[in-house]
Amino acid sequence: MHRFPESVQQSIDSGLIPSPPEVLLRLMRTVDDEQATMGDLASIVEQDPGLASRILSVANSPALRRGRELKSLETCLIALGTRLVRSLATCLSIQRLFDRNPKLDAASVADYWSHSLLVGELARGVAELAEHPHPDEAYLSGLLHDIGELLLLSAIGEPYRRFLINVAADPRIQNEELQLFGTTHAEVGGWLIDHWGLDTVLADGVTFHHAPAVQILTATALPQIVWIAQALSSNMESSAELGVVVNHSSLKLEMSALLSVRERSIQRTRQIAEALGITVADEFPLRRTSIPAPTNRSPDPASEADDDIGEMIGGMALLQPLQQDLFQLGSDTEVLLALRESARILFELPKLAILLTNEKGDALSGEKVGAQPDLFRQLSIPLMPSRSLAAAAVIERQVRTSFEQTESPSLLDFQLARALAADGLLCIPMLARNRAIGVMICGLSEKQYARLQRRIPWLANFGKIAAISLDALMEATHHRQQVEAELTNQFTRHARQIVHEAGNPLGIIKSYLKILERKLPEDGVRQELAILTEEIDRVANIVGHMSLAVKGATASGSIDLISVLNDFLVLYADTLFNAREIRVEAVLPQIELPVQVNRDNLKQIVLNLWKNASEALVAGKTVKISVSDNIIHDGASYVQLRVDDNGPGMSEETIQTIYRPKPVTDDAQRGFGLSMVGSLAKREGILITCRSQIGIGTSIALLIPKRGQPSPGQ
Repeated sequence: MHRFPESVQQSIDSGLIPSPPEVLLRLMRTVDDEQATMGDLASIVEQDPGLASRILSVANSPALRRGRELKSLETCLIALGTRLVRSLATCLSIQRLFDRNPKLDAASVADYWSHSLLVGELARGVAELAEHPHPDEAYLSGLLHDIGELLLLSAIGEPYRRFLINVAADPRIQNEELQLFGTTHAEVGGWLIDHWGLDTVLADGVTFHHAPAVQILTATALPQIVWIAQALSSNMESSAELGVVVNHSSLKLEMSALLSVRERSIQRTRQIAEALGITVADEFPLRRTSIPAPTNRSPDPASEADDDIGEMIGGMALLQPLQQDLFQLGSDTEVLLALRESARILFELPKLAILLTNEKGDALSGEKVGAQPDLFRQLSIPLMPSRSLAAAAVIERQVRTSFEQTESPSLLDFQLARALAADGLLCIPMLARNRAIGVMICGLSEKQYARLQRRIPWLANFGKIAAISLDALMEATHHRQQVEAELTNQFTRHARQIVHEAGNPLGIIKSYLKILERKLPEDGVRQELAILTEEIDRVANIVGHMSLAVKGATASGSIDLISVLNDFLVLYADTLFNAREIRVEAVLPQIELPVQVNRDNLKQIVLNLWKNASEALVAGKTVKISVSDNIIHDGASYVQLRVDDNGPGMSEETIQTIYRPKPVTDDAQRGFGLSMVGSLAKREGILITCRSQIGIGTSIALLIPKRGQPSPGQ
């Protein structure tokens, strides 16, 4: 935990700490998703009008435009690439947070961004030179490395502005930052990245970018990369420490290559800055040594009115993507978690609890809401205004707070505030279709509430969006349960009919086999008939289970694996392999090998594996069936059953069906058979490994628990 000086701590407490750039976070998650497309990115960007317009203008700017005009977001994103899109999102998101701060000015912000863009470009270039696996992480960490400067400017003001001027003139006084202000912009920036919930490795790159050369050599790769990028961006005459790091770093870099990266990055940064409309100083890449002081302008009524309109429009733009996101979630648990995270990101309200109305609609309860203090899970508050501020907010259908309460607060409100470790409460009713779904209870301080007063309409809309999303989800869940119940009833009726119809011929076949067995001599084919009778019983058992709405777990027992395999070879070797001119090699020990599984499930697994092999192989190919005893895995004893073939091999997608069952389709029977193998094996505690090479063959190994061994799931 960080303890900052009083001025910085007051800045944090009073809400000047910026929220994480929401669009940037969503872009990062989408960019990191291997399944995401440029269309997915475009759908995120288009929800932020400011970012969308900037993307279009930057892609068509003289600095970056190549060829004809780009008119769609998707083509602009393709032209710019994810790196520049991240840069744009970061610049816009953070710049907006500081635009109206009277302690900042356009020149200082422009100087900050031109330097940050350069360090981001350098960090990516160094990462690529060092073959670091995540150059985009290096770019983002470099881009945000000085974010602490903006926060300290906001918190401390003029003294810190003068310090930045002096540092720009003489970088050696950077070490005095801690003595002057009790903290450093690197430490504040790292804390902010952690506060936003970004990757801790990014925070490390920000925190350590001014560490001594000897210390940075002990860090992981990304902090070293950002450190080198920061050093390359400064005056190259003071490069003794840079030489030490380059010569002794595990990144294996050469100074000549780094200088080439530096030149390319400076040129690239000038292009990006021009496209972004950022004025780059003539002495760039050096920092400005004169930053104009901010001017205090008298308030303009027209400007204030514009601000009010901007607040209203901004609230609509901010909450619309949230509503779309919530409608895409699949459970009330996911929605409630998303609401908590949204309250933290959008309104800086990390202390939030939720109560829902009961079925009768006459009380608020937290019984079904997890991940909040126990007090809220035990509550049942009658909807009477005198009982609690939360009840009053729901009854009056408006946001209520402790800080504007005229009557004395109830003891319950004191308890709720204490449970949230807060000075007071902010209660946001969740209203949908003229009925109350519940209430969001936020714990906050008086300073936090003062900051939020102008955003009360946003908070009210936030509550309505939450209610509409939960109401829609509950209705969809109820409808789905009704449909599932009806489908289950239909399936059960049809299954019973099938069981009845199939049972008759199976019973007749079994009776004829009994008659045939009595007519045959004892040394004839009675063994084969016994095996066939057992298989008919197994099929009848499978069909019989179709009539059960919920199939219970089948009981496991001790069976002889070798006996089962020999019986199957007698029954199926001819039809599956010999008739198709596929050679069968069976390497089975001549002893009993007891395993602890359900006999029918084991047979189903083996039959599916053999059937898959038979369908994949052509005449002249070979399938080998082998068994090995005394296999130890994670301290447990297993028997290994392997099925090897020299067939065409399987694709990775087909192999994955063993572990992630796929839907049944007419053209995916092989995948369905493997899905059955995976499902039954998981139920029986059987471990499966599969190795396959296209054009060479496939090997599937089953580790079957031995008698007396607990399965992994037990």
